[in-house]
Amino acid sequence: MDIDERLERLTERHEALTQTVELLAKDLSEMGVLVNDIAEGTARLLHVAEIHEKRISRLEDQKT
Repeated sequence: MDIDERLERLTERHEALTQTVELLAKDLSEMGVLVNDIAEGTARLLHVAEIHEKRISRLEDQKT
């Protein structure tokens, strides 16, 4: 294998790595959006749970 073949092979590997990094960056960005959506949903569920807990406490207090 001469130097030109080695350079060609290195160039191909570099291009493949570049594409891989670009795909990983895109996936990471999409995952960030999903994590944000999950965090917002969790916060909403927590809020609903707190409201229900307060309501149950009020109902229990009225019974006694």
